[in-house]
Amino acid sequence: MRTLILWTFLCFAHTVSATAYYVHQNGNDNLDGTAPESAWRTLQHAADEIQPGDIVLVGDGTYAGFDLRTSGTAQLPITFRADGESVIINQPNSETDDGINIENADYIILEGFRVMDQPRNGIRLALSDHCTVRNCICSNNFERGIFTGFTDDLLLEHNTCTGSKDEHGIYVSNSSDRSIIRYNTCFGNNASGIQINADASQGGDGISTNPKIYGNILYGNGTAGGAAINLDGVQGAEIFNNLIYENHATGIALFTIDGGGPSSGALIYHNTIVQASDGRWCILLNDGATGATIANNILFNKHSFRGAIAVSRESFPNLRSDYNVVVDAMSDEAGDSQVSLFEWQVLGFDKHSRLATSTDELFVNAVGGDYHLSATSKAIDAGDPAYANDHDLEGNARPLGMAPDAGCYESAASSSARHRAEIPELIVMREQGVISWLNIPVGSILHVFDQNGRSWCFQHAIGTGTFSWSVPQASPLYFGYQIRDLQGHVSAGWIRN
Repeated sequence: MRTLILWTFLCFAHTVSATAYYVHQNGNDNLDGTAPESAWRTLQHAADEIQPGDIVLVGDGTYAGFDLRTSGTAQLPITFRADGESVIINQPNSETDDGINIENADYIILEGFRVMDQPRNGIRLALSDHCTVRNCICSNNFERGIFTGFTDDLLLEHNTCTGSKDEHGIYVSNSSDRSIIRYNTCFGNNASGIQINADASQGGDGISTNPKIYGNILYGNGTAGGAAINLDGVQGAEIFNNLIYENHATGIALFTIDGGGPSSGALIYHNTIVQASDGRWCILLNDGATGATIANNILFNKHSFRGAIAVSRESFPNLRSDYNVVVDAMSDEAGDSQVSLFEWQVLGFDKHSRLATSTDELFVNAVGGDYHLSATSKAIDAGDPAYANDHDLEGNARPLGMAPDAGCYESAASSSARHRAEIPELIVMREQGVISWLNIPVGSILHVFDQNGRSWCFQHAIGTGTFSWSVPQASPLYFGYQIRDLQGHVSAGWIRN
């Protein structure tokens, strides 16, 4: 009993030691900072005073940044939170060329700051584990929006990083393990949107393990090179539900330059990647990036030569790639040459994947930046449930239909309620080298495929009640078909050639 009372007293005493402090542009560092009317003036004074469990609430205004080297704990993290929508840091802290610098300090939370026009990084975390940066906007900084080094168990979420003049929106470096990078928007950065480099030359094991990168929107990056998601020496990455479009280098790249080992074992699924006409490949596996899984993605490329997936020969072992929607350009030489989807399938990959020749076959309005799936999208029900996660980029349940949709969005057009009934009175005929479907509802879509999943015919918005297709010579023994009308009714079957 005496021990229990002492333990309770110590826990209570430790808990009540945590304090809320206030910083305001009209404050005074000579006050105690414990109430809005006695707020401090500078963020640096707050960083010098706080202890584990303390929270600093910062009012709207313009500030110089701060340098923090005091750790919190798992139970008592240190929090700096913007207490308004316009807490702007536009001058570097007094110790480094960054807006906010967290160094040798664990269990730190940063929330809601607008950090801009810094000579190096907007926010920098170094040698600091179990830290969180959320809801921050980092814009027009010279090097990077958010930079971290040797930062295990990092969480970056709901941030916007744009306009980095020299490098990346988000850069996680130096053997950082178990990072979670989710729901961030990175656009208009000179190099990568999200970069993870394990940097063996900087010490540590040179491997970043098991990052999760999901729910991010990345566009207009890579003018100077660097993929929208660029991974060097990264193993066991899980990359899903990202919307990646109009980037000028690669969409997702796994490689080894300064990593302590190859970027192996990646799981890449349910991403929508639409490359700009001056971009590179949608997905690149290079330098022994073995053991990758590429599934349930939309991989569309506007470039005249580059296409969906490029893999170096030393990256082929244990590669699994299937159930994607792709353009008809792949590479088995890391992008140095091109093969068709059919030739790629001969190598054993993407046997159930579908071809797309236009964004109009996929999206509501790609030209207008709307990458949700249209009601007639080839990506509807194109995925494999074995690789599906249970929600899409917007939190909608997946799957809603007979199978998950490819890409980062699940379409309501494939909802299970709309698949319960078959098309009434449908007739299928095979005669003299022609297959005909009769009594098709106007506006339906028809997909014809073989037993390997290769598409042979895809007809949008059928204008009459009958559609006939001339079977090519030297075609398979059996064809499968699926017809979906505007009410979501589906009929499917097989025809002997």
